[in-house]
Amino acid sequence: MTTFRNQRQGLIFLLLFDFFLFPDAMAQSDSSNLPLKEKKKTGWTWAALPIIAYDADMGVQLGALGQVFYYGDGSTYPEYKHTIFAECSWFTKGSAAYQIFYDSKYLIPKGIRISVDLDYLPERALDFFGFNGYEANYNSGFIAEGSPEYISRMFYKMERKMFRVMVDFQGPITSQKFRWLAGINIIGMGMGTVNISRFNKGKPDDKKLPDTSLLYDEYVKYGLIGTDEKEGGITVILKTGLVFDTRDNEAAPDRGLWSEILLLSAPIFAGNSPYAFIRLAVTHRQYISLVKNKLVAAYQLSYQGTAGGSSPFYILPYIYSSYSNTIKPDGLGGAKTLRGILRNRIVGDGVAFGNVELRWKFFKSVVMNQNLYLGLTAFLDGGMVVSPRKIYTNTIPEDNKEMFFNSDKERLHLSAGLGLRMVLNSNFILSVDYGRAFNSQDGTSGLYIGIGNIF
Repeated sequence: MTTFRNQRQGLIFLLLFDFFLFPDAMAQSDSSNLPLKEKKKTGWTWAALPIIAYDADMGVQLGALGQVFYYGDGSTYPEYKHTIFAECSWFTKGSAAYQIFYDSKYLIPKGIRISVDLDYLPERALDFFGFNGYEANYNSGFIAEGSPEYISRMFYKMERKMFRVMVDFQGPITSQKFRWLAGINIIGMGMGTVNISRFNKGKPDDKKLPDTSLLYDEYVKYGLIGTDEKEGGITVILKTGLVFDTRDNEAAPDRGLWSEILLLSAPIFAGNSPYAFIRLAVTHRQYISLVKNKLVAAYQLSYQGTAGGSSPFYILPYIYSSYSNTIKPDGLGGAKTLRGILRNRIVGDGVAFGNVELRWKFFKSVVMNQNLYLGLTAFLDGGMVVSPRKIYTNTIPEDNKEMFFNSDKERLHLSAGLGLRMVLNSNFILSVDYGRAFNSQDGTSGLYIGIGNIF
């Protein structure tokens, strides 16, 4: 979702004002059999947020996001019957985010859930640090103006134009708690180097970026990224899986388990040659109520990796889940995986990661006929490459290798921080998280403003 990153190469936060619009006429209330002060929602509710920000390189960001919920007669509350999420935002230098997401357990009979996601995400400056975590060198001096090692603020960037079509179905096996999953993802990636002239347009000479080779260019030059993958491609992924889910509320659970195993196949017959592959995603999450309706401990553990075939470099950062409406589901590092660590810092053929959170609801009320609570979150995030991408370095001159690689071996990347939550009607969650990396090789810190918990 919308993210403002407070890092040397991240977004400079200029202005954010948020508002919620929930017309009372669209939803009546009934407080029977619900926790103190909470009102049962019926009919339609909706929320909207404007997006206003500024980045010295990417320009002004403008746009809006919103989400609509339909609760029917309220018999399923806090579970909604239908929801639609949409975001439209863009930077004046060309990056943008266009998404529409729909989810319902009630559109198709017999308890079959459908989730549909359509996205177009052109990113003019996407993070790229190489492969295999700490084995890839990150030198902040390369992007720090005034440093004797300065190359370019864009040195650890590349361009990506991504479109995504996702249609997933889930249905009961023994009950809605134990479900099968089947679906299809079509992911188109257009990869390339950063268009420096676009970023330099309209800038005075002393503010222009140097037109120089970036890390992505060097990886292509020396064959660390192959000629048949350097410009991206279209990947068709067939998804199957099993889901076990006992959460009491999907968006903000107080208790329960949510575990899944997903098999993701990009077969040759679907046009994926030469990069046909099978990937495995296994995730376990648990929510433990420590103080009823007030304090929750939550954690998730996940492994995602290539089980067969060969994955192109642009697919490796992609994170898979049985349900995720996040607009940028890639990277180990960043708003939705390891907060405070550089986005896409940890990329390999197989990765493992985990998150531990303590969630405290410190204020709860009904405001303008809407159920509202405020919460604080303390978190610890960690992850690492467990199956490295094979790379061959014999083409790189010895005196150039230190630009690309560390002598360090891969190990656990850690970050920690605090977050604030504003939750309306148990489903719409405005989140603010600030995380700090433990190791300078992972960056410094990140400030993230978005929608929803990370799990």
